[in-house]
Amino acid sequence: MSKRGERLQNKGARGTRRSAAERSSAAAPSGPEAGGPPSRVRLWLRRLMVWGGGLALLGLLFLAFAVGFAAQSLPDYDTLKATQPGQTILVRARDGRELVEIGPSFGEWIDYTDIPKNMTNAMVAVEDKRFHSHWGVDPVRLTGAMVEGVTGSRKRLGGTSTITQQLARNLFLNNNRSLDRKAREAVLALALEWKFSKEQILELYLNKVYFGGGAYGIDSASRKFFSHPANELSVGESAIIAGLVKAPSQYSPTADVQAAVDRAKVVLGLMREQGYITEDQANVDVSAVQLKEQAGQNSVRYFTDWVLPQLEIILPETNEPIEVWTTLDIGMQRAATAAIEANTPKGSQGALVSLDRDGAILAMVGGTDYVASNYNRATSALRQPGSAWKLFVYLAALEAGYKPDDKVVDTPVTIEGWSPRNSNGRNVGETDLRTAFAYSINTVAAQLGNEVGFGTVASMARRFGVSSKIDTYPSMVLGSSEVRVIEMTQAFAGVAANGVPVEPYGIVKVTGASGDVLYSRQPSKASAAVPDYVAAGITDLLQAAVQTGTGRAADIGRPVAGKTGTTSSNKDGWFIGFSSGITTGVWMGRDDAKAVPGLQGGRAPAQAFAAYMRFAVKSRPVEQFDVTLTLPDWQLEPDEEAMFGAPDDYYYIDEAGNMVEPGQREPAPNVIGPDGERVPGPPPAASDDFLEQATGGALPQPNQRPQREPRRPPTQPATKLPEQ
Repeated sequence: MSKRGERLQNKGARGTRRSAAERSSAAAPSGPEAGGPPSRVRLWLRRLMVWGGGLALLGLLFLAFAVGFAAQSLPDYDTLKATQPGQTILVRARDGRELVEIGPSFGEWIDYTDIPKNMTNAMVAVEDKRFHSHWGVDPVRLTGAMVEGVTGSRKRLGGTSTITQQLARNLFLNNNRSLDRKAREAVLALALEWKFSKEQILELYLNKVYFGGGAYGIDSASRKFFSHPANELSVGESAIIAGLVKAPSQYSPTADVQAAVDRAKVVLGLMREQGYITEDQANVDVSAVQLKEQAGQNSVRYFTDWVLPQLEIILPETNEPIEVWTTLDIGMQRAATAAIEANTPKGSQGALVSLDRDGAILAMVGGTDYVASNYNRATSALRQPGSAWKLFVYLAALEAGYKPDDKVVDTPVTIEGWSPRNSNGRNVGETDLRTAFAYSINTVAAQLGNEVGFGTVASMARRFGVSSKIDTYPSMVLGSSEVRVIEMTQAFAGVAANGVPVEPYGIVKVTGASGDVLYSRQPSKASAAVPDYVAAGITDLLQAAVQTGTGRAADIGRPVAGKTGTTSSNKDGWFIGFSSGITTGVWMGRDDAKAVPGLQGGRAPAQAFAAYMRFAVKSRPVEQFDVTLTLPDWQLEPDEEAMFGAPDDYYYIDEAGNMVEPGQREPAPNVIGPDGERVPGPPPAASDDFLEQATGGALPQPNQRPQREPRRPPTQPATKLPEQ
C-alpha cells in the first residue's frame, strides 16, 4: 500500500473513533449529578479564591517588606529611651527668676524589673489584655473595629490600638485619626515587636506614656499624684494611674477625685477578671488612697496662659526647649493677687492688669482662684465699664474746645428719648467741667456726648486701643458697650503717656537651648492720639476724681489720676488709674452678671487699686502731673468760634475786604510813608460815638472779651428756621 493510502486509512479510523465518542457523550446524562463540568458560579468562586489568595500573598509580602524595612530603620533601644516627647518652655520673670516651666515633666527612668508587678498588670488589663499573645496588632480588636465601621455599633468597650501601637504613636506619629496614620501605626507596631521584646516594649511604654498635668511616665505621675517614686506604687495607686491613660484630663485626681476613683474601680475589676489579683485585692478602698495635696497654683498662670500662645506668631516652628523672658514682676504679681483676694466681695470675681509706661505688663490677675477657674477675666471677659467710659467722652469734649474750668449745667436732659439720671437722683445746676467729671455726673456726660457726637466718642476710644464692639446709641456715653479690663487699662496708660497710645506686651525675648536669641521685641513708635493740652486737661480731671471725687479711696499719698465705674444694679465695679508711670485697672463682679450688693467702683475696686499701687510704686520717685494747659491761640478765644476749630483753618476777609487763605492770616499792616515813618491805615467808616448810639451800648475796650455762657442742655429739639 502506498504512503498516501496509509494516511487516508488512518484518517478514516480517527474519524470513526471520534464519532463513537461523540455518540457516547450524547447518550450520557450531563450536569453536576453526572460529574460533568462545574457550574458558572463555582467557576467564578474558584477564580476569586485564586486571585484573592494571590493578592493576599502579595499583600503579606508587601507588609513583611514594610515591617522589615521599618524595623531596620528604628533607632536602637537606648536612643528611644533618651527621646523626650513635647517641648519644654521655661518662663522667666523680668528679673530672670523662673516663673513656671510648661511642658513635659519626666521622673526617674524605671527599669522593667523595678516596676511593680501590679503596675504592669493594671496597664495590660485595661489597655491591652492580649498584649502577651499578639504581634503588635490585635486581630480581635481590629475585626471589632471593622464590624463597628460597617454596622455603626458602639458596643465595643476598648480602643483598636494595642499598647505597642500606642507606643509607636507616642514615639513617631501624631494623634491624627486618618486611615493613613493608622496604617503607619500598625506597621511601626509590628516593627517594634519584631525588634524588641515584650518587656522592653512595656518598659518604654510605662516610662513615656502621658498621664496628664504634664507628667510623662509612671514615676512622674506617681510623684505628682502620690508624692513617692513609682517603685512604691500600691494596687490602688497603680489602678488610678493605669486608668488615666484613656482620658488624662477627665480622670485626673487633681481635677475630679471621684472620677479617678470610679475609673480605678473599673481597672481593678478587669484585673480580677483576668486573674491578676484576688477578689479581696479588687475590693480595696481606692477612695482611701492618700493623694498629694495640691498647692494652689499661683495666679501667674493667668499671665502665662495669655502670653504663651503668642509664641506661635512671633517664633518660627521649633521643638527645641526654649526660655521665654517676660515683663512680669514677681513682687508686683504677689501684691496684685493679695489685693484682689482681700478686697473682692464674697461670691464675686476680681481682675487686675498693671502696665508700665511703655505697655509692659507688670502684673495680671484673671480671677480669685486659678485652680477653681482658669478663665482669665482680665483679658477675655467683656463687661460694661460704667462711668470709667467717660474718659473718652471728656477727651472728645476737651479736643472740641472745652477746658476743665468751663461752666456746664447739671439738669435733667432727654436725648432721642433717653433720659439719664444721676446716681444720687439730684441735679446741682451750674458747675464746672472738673467737678462734673470728679463726681461723675451722668447728665453732663450725656450732654457732652450729644454735643461732640457719639461717633466721635467711639472714635476716641478706638484711638486709645479699645478694639471691642462699640455702640453709638446715646447711652454709650455712660459705658453701655462691653469692653475688656486690659483694653481699658491700655487706654488709661495712653493718657498717662501724654496722649501717646501704648500696646500691652508680655514677652521681651525668647532664647533657644543653645542660648541663641530667637525673638527680641523692638520698641514700637506711635504718634500722639490727642494734642498735649488735651492730655493735660484729662489728667487734670482724672486727678480731681481721686482728690475730691468718687475715687478718693484710691489715694496712696502721692499724685494719682483715675476714674471709677459702676454699672446699673451694682453688677460691675471698676477703678482705673495711674501714678509714677504705672497704670492699673481693677474690675470686680460676678461671672453670671448678677448684682453684687454694695459694689461700687469707689469702694472695693479703688481699695484694691490702692493696696496694690502702694507696693508697686514704692521704689519709684514721686511724679507730679503736668496739668498746665498750653492752649493753641484759637482755643484762647472764649466765644463760640472755638467750637469750630482754629481760625487759621478757614478763609478770612481782612479789613480791606480781601480774602486771606488759611494759614496766611496776619495783622493789618501799617503803611510806610515817603519819609519812612509809619502811617496809620485808613480811618474807620464811622466814629465810636456813632456806633455807640446805633447799638445802644458801650463798645468793648481793647483786649476785653465777653465771657462764655454755661453750656445748656438740649432739652428740646432745635427749631429749624425756614429758608429765606
